[in-house]
Amino acid sequence: MKRPVGTLMEKKKTYRWFLVFSITLILSGLLMGTAAAREIFDMAGRKVTIPDRISKVYVPSPYGSYLIYSIDPSLLTVFNVPTDKEAQKYLNKAVLDLPKMSRPQPGQKPDFSPVLAQHPDFVLMWTTDKANADPEKGRFAEVLKQLKLPVVYVVAESLASYPDIYDFLGGILGRQQRCQQLGQYCRQALQDAAKIVSSVPPEQRPSVYFAEGADGLQTECDDSIHVETFKLLGDTNVHRCHTSNHRGFEPVSFDQVAAYDPDLIIAQDADFYERVASAADNNWQQLKAVGKGRFHYIPKEPFNWFDRPPSFMRILSLKWLLSVMYPDQYPGDFAQEAKEFYHLFLGVDLTPEEIRQVMKQ
Repeated sequence: MKRPVGTLMEKKKTYRWFLVFSITLILSGLLMGTAAAREIFDMAGRKVTIPDRISKVYVPSPYGSYLIYSIDPSLLTVFNVPTDKEAQKYLNKAVLDLPKMSRPQPGQKPDFSPVLAQHPDFVLMWTTDKANADPEKGRFAEVLKQLKLPVVYVVAESLASYPDIYDFLGGILGRQQRCQQLGQYCRQALQDAAKIVSSVPPEQRPSVYFAEGADGLQTECDDSIHVETFKLLGDTNVHRCHTSNHRGFEPVSFDQVAAYDPDLIIAQDADFYERVASAADNNWQQLKAVGKGRFHYIPKEPFNWFDRPPSFMRILSLKWLLSVMYPDQYPGDFAQEAKEFYHLFLGVDLTPEEIRQVMKQ
């Protein structure tokens, strides 16, 4: 049977249209795929290709996890930050349900399936030295190789690096406005601290002893990262030495502390603080810092204000230490400063009573 010419022609036109449409669709998909990725330079100067839109990030270290939490907790794929029950009431509830995977150690073969199931866009690595920023070398090379994800390095040489880190992360995470706000706060706090300290002659700056451990007889050398805030606030840490190891906790005797007889004592351990503050330990009462009420506890909720591990909370501790070290030069009300900081960085609105509880006042 002879087919109608009109019908055959229509079928050919339809086929040609379908072919052109298919090719166009494929090319559009390829172009879209190209546009969905971008090249950046991380803080170590490495060129890295990452997705255009970032929704999840795997951060192995607590240092980086703290920082990402302050920007947007929903970006985290694990929550590897140590917290106690008291701290949890100040935290975003979403992170409490995340996998509790600690930082992988050399030689370990951790199960990354809980992380990869959330489809992280890249791995954020934290380093204090650009020279160590190489995912193919060093102790984490095998771990990073397993993940098969882009690796972006943040370089934090000191607390003064935080404004630049926030600026950098704002660009790659698509959170420019948020990070600009946090970075500017840090920048201003560091500038204010330097201005106040410079207004006080070195001989008038109060000496400080950092009491660690259950008996207060462990401390840090003046060059330790754990007391960087002291360095920024006049460099008056009484224990002058070179840190023997990264862990710190240098042992001292009570006689040595008594010989220092510091103007101010900052206590890390809650039980030790309570014992001395309640006069249950008579030895410490003889020190002028305790006798004059210049004995203070480092708050830890929801994250340690000071160290172990160090985080953005040190910006608040900078303001707090200014208020207790240089009360005559410190402007304003620290309780209000703390309230504003918690609101901005943690999304928490503290009541006056909660502020007192956090500070053990």
